Amino acid sequence: MPSREPPLNAVRAFAAAARHLSFTRAALELHVTHSAVSRQIKSLEEFLGVALFERRVRQVSLTAEGQQFFAEVEPALSQINAAAQALQAQGPAPAVRINVRPSFAVRWLIPRLPSFVERFPDIEPQVVTSTVMPEQAIGGFDSFDIAVRRGLDGWPPSIKVRPFLKDEVLVVGAPALFRTHPLADLRALASHVLLSARTRKDDWDAWKKQFGAPRTRPAGRLQFDHLHFVLQAAVDGLGIALAPTSLVAHDLASGRLQSPLPTLRMALDRYYYGLAPSAAPEAAYVAEWFEQMRAESV
Repeated sequence: MPSREPPLNAVRAFAAAARHLSFTRAALELHVTHSAVSRQIKSLEEFLGVALFERRVRQVSLTAEGQQFFAEVEPALSQINAAAQALQAQGPAPAVRINVRPSFAVRWLIPRLPSFVERFPDIEPQVVTSTVMPEQAIGGFDSFDIAVRRGLDGWPPSIKVRPFLKDEVLVVGAPALFRTHPLADLRALASHVLLSARTRKDDWDAWKKQFGAPRTRPAGRLQFDHLHFVLQAAVDGLGIALAPTSLVAHDLASGRLQSPLPTLRMALDRYYYGLAPSAAPEAAYVAEWFEQMRAESV
């Protein structure tokens, strides 16, 4: 008749307690209660038929049998952990699908992804670009683990939405453009081509109204399907754009774009993010990273 194997969880509890000479510290290491460790060790002692610890008030020590058992068990558990980690390293990295709008992907997320990869090298971020609302994306082609959108509209009740980035728009353009056509005040808007996105075509009128710009006809208007096309057109000197500060921080810092009227900023709805009900566990690390990015942007 084959011999029975000792319960592995009890062996792990014993090894942790023997390593710390403390049931309390073993419980903290294993994320269980003190009583759970005590029960596991008691069951192991009953299985082996020997006492492994001498129990005193607020102190435990190994018996001779306990010392012998620990000397053989500890390297065996280390070998099991090493074997598991070796197999995990061979498998594919866990992936997290991050659903964002194309402009946010190009101008905010992708330039910052290296910091996430450096911090969480064992997680594969998969960027999914979509213009549909999160409630339409769940379960479809644009499904996600975590999504980012501006404003609170279009989120399903099943998702707990969390505040992310505050945002506002300001005028930007290429430095070379402002050297030939300075924009020192609102009257100079008339000498510029105004760039806009189809999805934000009313921004210029709202911005002019807020800051009392004169009602003059601009030198021209160019409209594009997406905001990231607008910003690229601004970089290339085709005109000036009203750009969300969240999306042009890198361009302003590098000097690719300039803001000639930096104090004239119009508030936008802030960004929010949410985890899908079926999100991969690793999505929590993306949320943690988002929180760090939000704190750094304040």
